[in-house]
Amino acid sequence: MKALPRSILLAFIATGSAFLGACQSNEPGPGPLAFTAGNMAALPTMERIARSAHTCWFRSKDPSFRSFRLADELNSYSGRPRILLVPAGTPEARPLLVVHAEGNPARVEVFGPLMAHQAGSRIAADVQRWAGGSNACSGNA
Repeated sequence: MKALPRSILLAFIATGSAFLGACQSNEPGPGPLAFTAGNMAALPTMERIARSAHTCWFRSKDPSFRSFRLADELNSYSGRPRILLVPAGTPEARPLLVVHAEGNPARVEVFGPLMAHQAGSRIAADVQRWAGGSNACSGNA
């Protein structure tokens, strides 16, 4: 088998690098928020977080979450049940928020571009509260 000329090989490498670079986000965001959630396993913790997010963010018609859609992926063979917030009009788009957990007790992580925006601190507080056992929609309840 004949080897490829060096110029063609370099062109393939440059093209591959360009494609990989296109997959990277240009928007810097904070690292994941991670914490341990009481004494519950990952699945029951994520089920409570998903129910509370649906009730508090979406069923209540909260304007902060109007342009998003909740997608849950709780039946995970990877052992990491999760919920995603995606743009409402394009649910197949890259998630703007990921909340997932693993282990027993559950280690919960929250990350994504939405954490760098105005709702980020509220999302963090809500998820921590729900992971801790509360179903309340705000810190005051």
